[in-house]
Amino acid sequence: MAGAAAATNGRLRKRVVILGGGFGGLNAARGLAHLPVDVTLVDRKNHHTFQPLLYQVALAVLSPADIAQPIRSILSRQKNTEVLMDEAIGFDLERKLVLLKTGARLEYDYLILATGSTHSYFGKDGWSKLAPGLKTVEDATEIRRRVLLAFELAERQMLETGSHPALNFVIIGGGPTGVELAGAISDIAKLYMARDFRHINPGQAQVVILEGSPHILGAYPDDLQVSARKQLEALGVQLRTNTKVTDVQPGYVMVGDTRIDAVVTLWAAGVQASPLGKLLGVETDKKGCVVVDQYLNPPGHPEIFVCGDLAQVMQDGKQVPGVAQPAMQMGTYAAERIGRLIGASHGSDGTGNSKGFRYFDKGDMATIGRTAAVANIKWPFKAHWSGFPAWLTWLFVHIFFLVGFQNRFFVFWSWAWTYLGEKDGVRLITGSQELPGWETSDGAYGTLTTKPLEAELPAVR
Repeated sequence: MAGAAAATNGRLRKRVVILGGGFGGLNAARGLAHLPVDVTLVDRKNHHTFQPLLYQVALAVLSPADIAQPIRSILSRQKNTEVLMDEAIGFDLERKLVLLKTGARLEYDYLILATGSTHSYFGKDGWSKLAPGLKTVEDATEIRRRVLLAFELAERQMLETGSHPALNFVIIGGGPTGVELAGAISDIAKLYMARDFRHINPGQAQVVILEGSPHILGAYPDDLQVSARKQLEALGVQLRTNTKVTDVQPGYVMVGDTRIDAVVTLWAAGVQASPLGKLLGVETDKKGCVVVDQYLNPPGHPEIFVCGDLAQVMQDGKQVPGVAQPAMQMGTYAAERIGRLIGASHGSDGTGNSKGFRYFDKGDMATIGRTAAVANIKWPFKAHWSGFPAWLTWLFVHIFFLVGFQNRFFVFWSWAWTYLGEKDGVRLITGSQELPGWETSDGAYGTLTTKPLEAELPAVR
């Protein structure tokens, strides 16, 4: 344990506890690698997930192993770092202790919180079982199961009864995640599964985005919003803006008094910070983000750093977005700041004198489908790209940031094989073979509007 390591050298080395093995936590750990500190990184999962590519797993292009890697493997060469698979459930700030779910307690001199965010259903938590979001590998495999199963059940029901529910896929939320999911579902339905079924036409599947605000990709410039809309419409995706969902039920959603049937409903409408932030007992915003100063410290706690989605960092009058880039930069900054505080950084006098954190925004990108994307590039030059150039830029940027060379190689190969060759992806269905809202023989899952046969059903042989 880190505490034991510190005790053996007379407690001369400071102890740093990092909570979270995402982008912020990993970059903090790497920044501390050559400092005279003992580091313990705690995460309830044993792996780091490259979240920007989760939707590729959800839509069967990549396998989970392509975008995830064991945290121990990533940090195995850092001799001053250990990894614990556990979960923080509380703090004793006065005694500088982290309380873990297993009952263990970790002492720290410096604490870095980078536990990210989770889904927000705006008080309707019961919707989570009917409309899964996309934050973890488990979420991605569940979405993959539901989407692929919808086509399989439609094929089976068409064969058995001569009709099947309309293949409507409803995505609630028109931000980057919603747009990426919509484009990918359209792609697999119209391109990759077109020749695989005998009794249904997957290309007739309808993807619908329901967005409560007037625009999709609201954080992007106006011209890229327009371009994204055109590219989605070219894929056959229906966009309904200024549309607020009032209820989610098995097999359908409600918009006011209007019912929209859905064989699969997906959630991409909101996030909230990890609940761990509120357990600090410091000020948080309405999303649960910890309010921090220019050094990423909650007021009155210079020994605590909050990074990534969990931090409310204001810059130029706006909150720094909760995406990968800021989290990585915050983690690196926290490590550098600790180095200055302990007098280990080059030119440091131990006072911690340094500039406050400043997010260097390189731009944003979102994919829309096969060879379709939008890119708001801010570095090394400023440009707005759409279509294939934006998609190609997105592809190489994401491969570059993947953890581990092996991951980069296999991800690139999988993309080339699936996207350019229109080949099968990782279309595996695991787990239950039931969908909420799909009518079964005993009627246990409600009913969906059925679509009558337009042609006579081929004879079953």
